[in-house]
Amino acid sequence: MNEELTEKFYKDLFASKQTGVIIDEMREGYAKCSFEILPHHKNAYGTVMGGAIFTLADFAVAVASNQGEKVNVSINCNISFVGVAKGNRLIAEANCVKNGRTVSYYEAKITDELGNIVATFSSTDYSKN
Repeated sequence: MNEELTEKFYKDLFASKQTGVIIDEMREGYAKCSFEILPHHKNAYGTVMGGAIFTLADFAVAVASNQGEKVNVSINCNISFVGVAKGNRLIAEANCVKNGRTVSYYEAKITDELGNIVATFSSTDYSKN
């Protein structure tokens, strides 16, 4: 992995320090990120808080969309919570579906390490360049 890029993304202190998200893989238009499910990620019902899942997905899209020359920011995001994590780790895989001149579209699938689908995420991004 590109250490300079990794260092840049880890400046996102909320995702990296507060949530514990790590970058497992990255290449332009793709990122795989994850975090170990810890007690502070859980809601009152003992399942992973939606905000923690959203943070993981949003960070994975940010990594996937900001490896080239463009600086992309999300202008619209949607998440659908479709299952409950049964494992100890959440994983988000983000892919570029459409990379336009100023507007791009990304999708991410969030699973646990057992392969159970937890959420789907989509993001419309705007290029500031």
